Amino acid sequence: MNRKSPAHRRPGRRAAVAAGLVLAVGLGVSTKVSAQASVHAPPRASTAAPQSVSGTPGQAVTRVADFYGAYIDAKGDYTDPDVTLATTLRKHYLTPAFAERLAAWEKKNNTDGVLRAQNVPGRWTVTDNGAVGNGHEVVVTLTFGSGETTQKPKLYVLVERYNHIVDIETTSAR
Repeated sequence: MNRKSPAHRRPGRRAAVAAGLVLAVGLGVSTKVSAQASVHAPPRASTAAPQSVSGTPGQAVTRVADFYGAYIDAKGDYTDPDVTLATTLRKHYLTPAFAERLAAWEKKNNTDGVLRAQNVPGRWTVTDNGAVGNGHEVVVTLTFGSGETTQKPKLYVLVERYNHIVDIETTSAR
């Protein structure tokens, strides 16, 4: 047998090519695709600058933004909210002592303590508010509703030096 005989060919490569062909046929791809792919659509005119989000590990504002973004996503799926994820996020980002105080506050007020609301905001912004004692304060502005019914409450989130949330209030600690 020589190197080019069928016994020495790599079966994985043949299987990959065959799988690709099956997928192409299954998706209805034809030889027209290569001709169509060479036609480029004109670029869309956009007046808005591309949106970007950045962060740095260890920064309080990034930590709070990460928490609120993930928490709102977990709670915001009205057809299937992810209660397990919301609970896990709380355990990860909140100190145990604050989580206990927050649970008591929620029971008393019958509302979500992280959002200070019974529903989920459509938008939010997170802004650094500077050092407070041994921690750092971050302002979270939540946007509920739209048009004339828009409400934008501010929450003041206190982060300890080990990047865990130790308090969420409606007034600044400053």
